[in-house]
Amino acid sequence: MTSELQGMAALMTLAFQGADLTPIGSRLIESAGSYPASSNADALLDLSILLHLRGNHDIALSVQAQALKLRQIYTLPARQGPAIRLLAIVTPGDLSANTPLEFLVKDSDIELTLLYLSTTLPFPDPIPEHDVAFIAVGESESALPLLFALSDLAKIWPRPVLNAPDRIAQLSRNQVSTILQDAPGIYIPPSIRIPRDQLMNMALGIHNPHKNILGLNFPVIIRPLDSHAGKGLIKADSSNTIATYLEVHNETEFYISEYVDYCSRDGQFRKYRIVLIDGKPFASHMALSDHWMIHYLNGGMTESAEKREEEARFMSTFDKKFAVRHQIALQTIYERFGLDYLVIDCAETTSGQLLVFEVDSSAVVHAMDSVDMFPYKQPQMQKIFSAFRAMLVSAMARNVE
Repeated sequence: MTSELQGMAALMTLAFQGADLTPIGSRLIESAGSYPASSNADALLDLSILLHLRGNHDIALSVQAQALKLRQIYTLPARQGPAIRLLAIVTPGDLSANTPLEFLVKDSDIELTLLYLSTTLPFPDPIPEHDVAFIAVGESESALPLLFALSDLAKIWPRPVLNAPDRIAQLSRNQVSTILQDAPGIYIPPSIRIPRDQLMNMALGIHNPHKNILGLNFPVIIRPLDSHAGKGLIKADSSNTIATYLEVHNETEFYISEYVDYCSRDGQFRKYRIVLIDGKPFASHMALSDHWMIHYLNGGMTESAEKREEEARFMSTFDKKFAVRHQIALQTIYERFGLDYLVIDCAETTSGQLLVFEVDSSAVVHAMDSVDMFPYKQPQMQKIFSAFRAMLVSAMARNVE
């Protein structure tokens, strides 16, 4: 039997809900091996997603490559319609390589077509019919050649193009910190890209050439280049900590920045994910933890009704409180990066500034949480999804004019 594409949103939701993925994987393997040519490409692409979700990243990339040799174009049909045909330009990689648009258009009247491109995957002829194109390639060192190649093409594209590729290329941690250094209402510590040998010198107590630039004193934050979701992230309190860190991390380049203590008076750290769509801010989530390195899944939100109540208040008052309090900061981020869709991970400093951790276009914005446990999230996420659709409609209208 053939296998229709399920896609990242469907498979990740199953994993998020704790479903047993083994039977699905078995069916995908059977489908992928049963049919020649492009007929099993959907199964192979889904299988690669499943393998990423299981942590088998090297095998996942290999299976993905097999799928893309067979076919570069994959379509997730609209639930009804479609009213809008959205073409997403994506690139091979792990689950963070591209803007996960599937979550934004799930169960809607938007047909999503994924066109995979890279320096070894050329444009197909013809390009799929579409109403709006979206550059969904996320910023990374490996994606820069493709983003630069797409920059000229985007200017002559026959349909509206959202998220300009040259703007996406500016979303590296060091560029983001530079672009926002003097931004009103924002605090973002300088982030320096540092090669391994210089980081080793810091571990050995040898002169740090960046110290005068950064004003760095311990503790510092260190993470590998192109890492996300806290992978390889540490707070180093001493040169010995760096030495121990390098013993288990063999990457060649890292980011290093000042550690900012953003703990509130109640001993909790609060981290926010904000989405900017056509410049308008929306609350995606808020997590609380007594540890500085917060991610929504490690914040204990499912275990604490009190934390969920605070997140619900944050969302219900967002437009009148948080968004107003940081209106100038959020508007500045939108203006300086010039992206139609972007995501900000942030907090608030003890003095009330917007503390920016990351600005990117490929963070997951989803509605996977349990409706019973998080009843307040579905209405908020629908606001985001509706705003995303409205942005597509607006782009289509500009094209008609």
